[in-house]
Amino acid sequence: MAQAVAAAERLPRLRSLLVLRDGQTLAEHRFNGGPPLDRPVNIKSASKSVLSALAGIAIARGVLTGADQPVVSVLKADAPANPDPRLARLTLGNLLSMQAGLERTSGPNYGRWVTSPNWVRFALSRPFVDEPGGGMLYSTGSSHLVSAMLTRASGRSTMELAREWLGKPLGITIPPWPRDPQGVYFGGNDMLMSPRDLARFGELYRLGGVIDGKRILPAEWIAASWTPRAVSPWSGGQYGYGWFVGEMGGHAVR
Repeated sequence: MAQAVAAAERLPRLRSLLVLRDGQTLAEHRFNGGPPLDRPVNIKSASKSVLSALAGIAIARGVLTGADQPVVSVLKADAPANPDPRLARLTLGNLLSMQAGLERTSGPNYGRWVTSPNWVRFALSRPFVDEPGGGMLYSTGSSHLVSAMLTRASGRSTMELAREWLGKPLGITIPPWPRDPQGVYFGGNDMLMSPRDLARFGELYRLGGVIDGKRILPAEWIAASWTPRAVSPWSGGQYGYGWFVGEMGGHAVR
């Protein structure tokens, strides 16, 4: 452990390190002027894993119908007037696995997307560069469409759902984070969570969706989220529903 911590300390961009085994904390460290471990910080694209959990809970509660639910069944009002026929085949699962087929809003297209007057409409109007369910096209716009589906289908904000469905039962703090011009909380980026609270979220998955004897997340959704569905063209890493999945040193890595 001492060797691992020493190696971590040499990484100039690392701010914190927590190591838990079977729910027991083995190490907690701050590096390079990192904030206290209880202070919420920007968790960047780890937000996508949190959003995936919310989608799974929404399905279990009947807010959404399933991973195969068409996106336009909820977001039709923001679809283009004369859409590509493939848009009707785009599903919630395609969004979560980064297989929407739509031109990415990440990378070089990110700036145009987040400065557009309607992020949902912009993402839905992107041209198809692959089939829904095809190759992996990592796009935060796809995750934002999931947040919009949660908001429209429930009539409540993604932040409200996150606090009620995850924050309260896990005993973690989820502060407000940025929203789009229509008030939809940013899906897939910029959520705020402390390192300790993020570790608590990880514990939810390690324990199969049960915390303190209460079912929070369906076990079958965890299995579905950790089922490889796409492969990153950049890293070669496998991707499920909002989670990179793989193996390291003979151990499963999520």
